Amino acid sequence: MTGVSSLEVTWWVGLPYLALAIFVVGHVWRWRYDQFGWTSRSTQLQERRLLKWGSPVFHYGTFAAIAGHVIGILIPAAWTRAIGIPEDAYRWFSAAAGTLAAVLVLAGVVVLASRRLVVPRVRATTSPIDWVALILLLIVILTGVVPTVFVNLLGHGYNYRDSVAPWFRGLFSASPDARAIASAPVVYQVHATAAWVIWAIWPFSRLVHAWSYPLWYLWRPYVVYRSRRAAAPDEPGTSGRRWRRIGVPY
Repeated sequence: MTGVSSLEVTWWVGLPYLALAIFVVGHVWRWRYDQFGWTSRSTQLQERRLLKWGSPVFHYGTFAAIAGHVIGILIPAAWTRAIGIPEDAYRWFSAAAGTLAAVLVLAGVVVLASRRLVVPRVRATTSPIDWVALILLLIVILTGVVPTVFVNLLGHGYNYRDSVAPWFRGLFSASPDARAIASAPVVYQVHATAAWVIWAIWPFSRLVHAWSYPLWYLWRPYVVYRSRRAAAPDEPGTSGRRWRRIGVPY
């Protein structure tokens, strides 16, 4: 590949493919040998107040950020222009929506990280890989906020849709252009590098719970719970207790 050094090829072609390989093989290994560990290892019993606010904010912000990356990176700029969306309108929408998503994700991570630092019982359940994941998430968020706000919103002119986006899409068609990402500003390079490292550690962290959607709740049978209220002694079939049939997750 002309125009780029061997280090750049290794960094922008070898690293992504290595991360993808670890991502796939790691999930297979985790599912085969650690199904009991395939969980978020919830710390709700240790602390609820901060978790109640931090977790929803983080997850909703993450979903919005993923949607923004799909539109901005996976969908070529020529496609949005073809359906009549001007580039200026796209940039303003990207800046506004991206900033909102970034604020939500950052607020959620700060709350979740803070409770792991200040609540002793939660801190005791936090593994080293959890701290690595949190630090990487902070790097990804901060390096995503900077170009979203100061490049798109303030109009400094760098167009990642013509450089970073083609390189990323090229990875999935086996034709990545390392020159495109190698010539991008440093903030984009740090953002991309941290993101690939997250992909690599994903199978070995509690992030695997993202694939465990409880869809079976939709068709599972009701769960019978025993009421604490004593039933009338003469109520048939209760033996002094009342049973009720309710449909809540157990």
